[in-house]
Amino acid sequence: MENPAAQALASWAEAPLPLAIAYSGGADSTALLHAAAARWPGRVHALHVHHGLQQAADGFEAHCVAACAALGVPLHSGRVDARHAAGESPEDAARRARYATLATLALAQGLRHVALAQHADDQVETMLIALSRGAGLDGLAGMPRQIARHGVSFHRPLLEVHAEALRAWLAAAGVAHVDDPTNAELRYTRNRIRGQVLPALGLALPQFRETFARSARNAARASALLAEVAAADLAAAGSPPALAVLRALSPERLANALRHWLKRDHAAVPSEAQLQELLNQIAACGTRGHHIRLKIAAGRVEREGPVLRWYNASPLS
Repeated sequence: MENPAAQALASWAEAPLPLAIAYSGGADSTALLHAAAARWPGRVHALHVHHGLQQAADGFEAHCVAACAALGVPLHSGRVDARHAAGESPEDAARRARYATLATLALAQGLRHVALAQHADDQVETMLIALSRGAGLDGLAGMPRQIARHGVSFHRPLLEVHAEALRAWLAAAGVAHVDDPTNAELRYTRNRIRGQVLPALGLALPQFRETFARSARNAARASALLAEVAAADLAAAGSPPALAVLRALSPERLANALRHWLKRDHAAVPSEAQLQELLNQIAACGTRGHHIRLKIAAGRVEREGPVLRWYNASPLS
């Protein structure tokens, strides 16, 4: 039985070498590491993040040390405090800390590319979480095959591989891996989807992984098109954007332009209510005396004469 991760890597036309593998010791990253080490001997490193959130973390790291020694793969470990702040999602906090640590570990070794073991099931979970939050096209596009963060390119070569196929290969090949006990904790949304929703989807819609993947690709294409339209509209509006140009746009194009302006230029994602209020205010500002001063995400948008300006977090007076 061939490692399905090896099949996925074989279709990676121009893999960026040397390559780092984000290696937790779990089933998915174990299958990916074995496939990469076999395909590119001597050109692969492993990166392990010790989250410090549970007692088992020391055992996970020890397992990774032994596994990498057996494969002849250099292992680089980093520890991080992934505790979340009040009101912050623990999953989001852990994910941000993990990416930052992986990038730090990679750059310390002169590595610019890191492969992640997220697969087709992870993609479906991500899309369902996005749906549950009322996300737009960006969220429904799921996880892209490549992203850049902290000066490193992260790749997801397994997005079309089923989790079950990876685990079947590990069992058949007798390859050991660790099981994170927190994966069974139903207080986490992703775990509830994995344990309760995906099995039901499998019974009702056996091809759901493939159809969800197709929907994600379609959403990504549509999202890219909207970004192009927004870039053209914002180029015409100038920087900072001129209200007269914005007011000439249709409501849909205006909302699209504002959303991209805030996200692209200021890393701010407005809520639906905040964006609608900004649209209302722009529509109403037909006179010089009309003020706009709205809280958006962690900052605010203000009218300054003929333009809109963004200000970072500061209490509104």
